[in-house]
Amino acid sequence: MDLDSTVQKPSGQTPKPTKRQLRAEATRRKALSPFRISLMLLALPVTTLLLAANIYIRTSEYDRNGAILHLIALTGCSAPEAIGFGPFRKGYAGYHERYDPDGNGVSCERSGSVQVQSAPAQRSNDAPVRSVGNAKFVRP
Repeated sequence: MDLDSTVQKPSGQTPKPTKRQLRAEATRRKALSPFRISLMLLALPVTTLLLAANIYIRTSEYDRNGAILHLIALTGCSAPEAIGFGPFRKGYAGYHERYDPDGNGVSCERSGSVQVQSAPAQRSNDAPVRSVGNAKFVRP
C-alpha cells in the first residue's frame, strides 16, 4: 500500500514550503539576478585580458619585468616613452619590428636621435626595402 494514497490532504491548500526550500529559492533569486549577471558579463573581458597577460608573462622568453615592458611596448612607442623607456634594440625586450620603420634594429627611436643618411645603403634583391610611411601589410 502506498503511503501517499493513505494520507489525505485537505483540498485547495498548498503545502507550506520547508526552510530548506525557502533558502534554495532565495539563493536561486540571488544567483539569477539581472544585476549579478550583467556584472559578470562586464567583468569577463577584464578577466580574459588579465589571464592572457599572466600566461604571456609566465611563458615569455624574457624575465617578468622584461615581459611586462615588451607588452607595454606592443601598444605603441608613446606608452614606454611616457614611463621613461626606449629606444629598444633588436633581440631585447620591447623591440617590435613594426615600430622600426627604417630597419636599423632600433625601434621607438626618438625624433632627435634619428639620423638621416645621405645615400641609401646597397641592399640585396631579396631584402625588402623599408621606409617611413610604408603600409604595415604589403601584398606579395
